[in-house]
Amino acid sequence: MPADFEDFARAATRRRSDTVAQTPPLSRVAVLGGGADARLIAALSLAAGCDVTLFSAYGRELELMRASSGIALRDAGPIGSYHVDRGASSIVLTAELDAAVQDAEVVFLTGPIHKQRTYAMVLADHLSDGQILVLAPARSLGAVEAAWMLRLGGCTADVTLVEAQGLPFWYRAEGATLHLSEAGAMAAATLPQGRGDAIGRLQSILPNLEARESVLASGFFDLSAAVEIPALVMGGRTGLGGVSVPMGGTPLPENKTFAALIGADQMRLIETLADERRAVARAFGVRGLPETGHWIAAFAGATRGEGARPIPDRDTARAMLRDGVIGSLVPLASAAELTDVDVPQTRALMAIAGAILDADVAASGRRLDTMGITARNLDDARRTFDALTAGGR
Repeated sequence: MPADFEDFARAATRRRSDTVAQTPPLSRVAVLGGGADARLIAALSLAAGCDVTLFSAYGRELELMRASSGIALRDAGPIGSYHVDRGASSIVLTAELDAAVQDAEVVFLTGPIHKQRTYAMVLADHLSDGQILVLAPARSLGAVEAAWMLRLGGCTADVTLVEAQGLPFWYRAEGATLHLSEAGAMAAATLPQGRGDAIGRLQSILPNLEARESVLASGFFDLSAAVEIPALVMGGRTGLGGVSVPMGGTPLPENKTFAALIGADQMRLIETLADERRAVARAFGVRGLPETGHWIAAFAGATRGEGARPIPDRDTARAMLRDGVIGSLVPLASAAELTDVDVPQTRALMAIAGAILDADVAASGRRLDTMGITARNLDDARRTFDALTAGGR
């Protein structure tokens, strides 16, 4: 194992000093971020009977919720209005990070990857033994990166990181209202490995989580960018593929879904990208990834009706491209460099997304070496991941 990673692996995999016979239901939740995903998690947590505190450093996000008196969920899930700052049975808003996470059993890190990184770094001095940190969606190796950021920030608390590849609902935001449709099962794993009770407790809020044996396995499950980027670039923005509409026609509302952007052209590319991910996963000893059709359905949603994923607006689409490169494609390409597997389509997709965004987003991606995994070859990397993910109670 590389010498500079030994301390990190030892700290991240040390066993809990305390054991409990039962896993009581969650009662106190902190949500970091004020975006639509954070508002959804906060409302789901309140619906599950938890005391909820939502932190945002942006006054505009807090004022949006205060001005509308809360968060409204419509169409699916626990439909209703969830009040803020109205005493008992409401979400408490705060701009004080320490107040938000103090005594919380679970802390959700939300928003784009650059915000999740920031939260992980600044949380280092505010965490306590036994707390659970959740990244959802984490994309590939989000928990590993967060653990590295916590270590750089000087965190000494024995916390459990949960990497979840998606939320239980797709959502479309209209002001303070979120229109929901049910999403499918998503992979999740803990760091350190062996703390599956954390995932079990989270299922009262995120019922679609399916436990995997390690964050390496849950990371390889992440086909999000391989589905999203071809759909957005080739279907939603250039008119290629997707549902055919006669000249002069208007797409039916039920066809305005993310899955409807995926036609035969996109499907061929996604299948190739999925094959590249499977090949790298096999080299790292990860088997049992889904069939491509099932994989696409998990990240694209249904074509119409219940379970359909909305088409994002332009700003959201660009954020998806950025996070897809940083958090999904770059980790795969970085892992592939230690194997005999070539991933030309993955690298090409990184270049295309960078050209669209007019930025070298790949330079800020999750590379193994930037997360402290300075392996010289595949055997080194596998031993490092074995050491990192081992542990539990």
